Amino acid sequence: MPVRRITKHGEKVLKTPCPPLDYEAFKPELPALLKDMWATMAAARGVGLAAPQIGLSLRVAVIDVRPEGKSQQLVLINPEIVSIEGELHDEEGCLSLPGVYAKLQRRARARVRALDENGEPWELTGTGLLARAFPHEIDHLDGKLYVDRLPFEERLKVLDLIKNAKPNWD
Repeated sequence: MPVRRITKHGEKVLKTPCPPLDYEAFKPELPALLKDMWATMAAARGVGLAAPQIGLSLRVAVIDVRPEGKSQQLVLINPEIVSIEGELHDEEGCLSLPGVYAKLQRRARARVRALDENGEPWELTGTGLLARAFPHEIDHLDGKLYVDRLPFEERLKVLDLIKNAKPNWD
């Protein structure tokens, strides 16, 4: 279960929407991919990781926000947001933008529907950090980064931070 290289801002795969994943066709490769994704996310100390962040245009993401300090590993295959409500304005970061953070408006509650690692459908409502992680990872699968959701002037400031941070990225 190797730790994979995390793609960084500016790489084409991060801006390319992922097509729906054919679970049955990809099923034999899925366990190895998920092990690599969990290992990569843990090594980077993240709470979520989408396949494009390791260079793969696959509609797969993993999340573990560790509610109450306990692991709750969620596999999201072909996820979709079912409902969102409330408002939450908080700082957000991304493993593909190391060291760059910005305050972003998200929803306080988000309900998501997806397939798990066994191809079984599930739905879950997240609040707090999980409500932020759901759309953040789905944005990756849609070819978007959190900075794309910032107001124009704030995005310009963050793009300047990215320009200065890039030389320090591996």
